[in-house]
Parts: sequence; C-alpha cells; structure tokens
Amino acid sequence: MSIDVKDRARTALRRLARPLGPPRDPAADEGSRLVRLLRRYEIDLVLDVGAYSGAYGTMLRRCGYEGRIVSFEPLREPRAELRLRAAEDPFWSVLPYALGDRTGPLTLNIAGDAGLSTSALPTLPRHRAAAPHAAYTGTRSVEAHRLDALWEGVTAPGERVFVRLAVQGYEHQVLRGAGAYADEIVGLQAGAALVPLYEGGAGFDDTLAFAREELGLTLMSVRPGLADPRDGRLLQCELVLLREDAPTPAEQFPAQATPTP
Repeated sequence: MSIDVKDRARTALRRLARPLGPPRDPAADEGSRLVRLLRRYEIDLVLDVGAYSGAYGTMLRRCGYEGRIVSFEPLREPRAELRLRAAEDPFWSVLPYALGDRTGPLTLNIAGDAGLSTSALPTLPRHRAAAPHAAYTGTRSVEAHRLDALWEGVTAPGERVFVRLAVQGYEHQVLRGAGAYADEIVGLQAGAALVPLYEGGAGFDDTLAFAREELGLTLMSVRPGLADPRDGRLLQCELVLLREDAPTPAEQFPAQATPTP
C-alpha cells in the first residue's frame, strides 16, 4: 500500500471516530452535572450571593433546576438585568444586598471587566498581572447584611439550602455571617484561590478545610476558574461541596402514621 493511500485511510478512520452531532458545550456539561448533584441531595433553595446579572440562575434553570432561587446583588446596574431575568419566574427572587460578617455599609472595589470581578478586597500583584482588564476603576458603598439576620426571611422550614458564593475572595466573611445557621447549609459552591489573589482572601487549603471542618461538607466537584494567560497556570477554581449526612425532608419531618381504627 502506498504512503498516499495509507494517509487517506488514516484520515477516513479519524473522521469515522469523531462523534456525530454538534460539539458539546463544556459549560453546559458542568451545569448539568451540578444540577444532578442538586437533585441527588434534594436541594430546593439556592442562595446565589454575588449574582451579578443572573447568569448563574439562568444556567440552573436551563439545566433543569426547578427549586427556589434567592439572588443577592448590591450593584444597581447588573441588578436591573437580574430583575428582568427573574421577573417571569415566580420561584426566583432578588435582594439588593451584599453579604458579609457584619451589617452596615460595605465598600466594593468596582472592576473594569464590566464589574464581574468586583470585590470588597484589594487585589494582589499576581491577580493584576493575570487579569489587567479587571483592574479596579473606582469604589461603591453598598448595604451589607449578615446571612443569619436574613435567614428566617429568605428560607422556609425544611428547605435544603445550597449557597453559591461569587464574592471574589470574600467567601469566609460571608460564611462567618451565617452564624448558627451554618449547620443548615446542605451545599456550597465557592471560589478558592490556588495562589494569593486578594489581600486578606483565603487560599484553596483554608477554604476547603473551613468547608469540611466548620460546615461538615464533602467535596464533590472542582470547576476550573481564572487562569494566567501568560503561562496557562490555573490560579483559581470553584469548589462544589455537599453534606452527605444531611437528613432529607422525609427524614426531618416523617409522615405520621395513620391510626388503626
């Protein structure tokens, strides 16, 4: 067999080995895996903290999550778009607050990437070098609350609560603000820095240890986040954790036996 014929045969085999249909969307696959986890652990309320314009809630709905969503977004401009997304959804509500470990004014550093990387913490040189487009352009004072002060107003008895944090290094402050209600958090999705990115922000090891030891959660998934475009090194990821031993609603509120006549 000539070299030309061999090359053509290899090309034909490679084409046959390709999957049929359009290429898969990695983000959609990740969303579907997350929603399967939410179903497996019977999550029926997602607290989306740092919701920005609502892309996370939209992803949950697109991937089949049907429970309640409460989104927290303190910035007026993205919150307007968030409210539009949630307006047609009776199980999606929006609150205009930041969350933290104290109640009162909180100064946010507004990022240049349309505000997506806005944080209450200053960035460190590694972050600024890897993401110069996200450099801070100003500050904004917003209203912040502790989660434990809002808990009974946003949750209902028996709901299994999953907390998603998009707060750019401020994760521990938000979780400390849960106070005694931290034990009722069944699941958590939070950013974790693999190298120091924010002044005062916790690293990967501290975030994972806090979620395991203080909240009693088990790591289920790791999703890649910010990478340094100069050398490809992953700088940040998102951890998805759930409480394996949390009782289901049926176990918390068992049906009463029908009396025997």
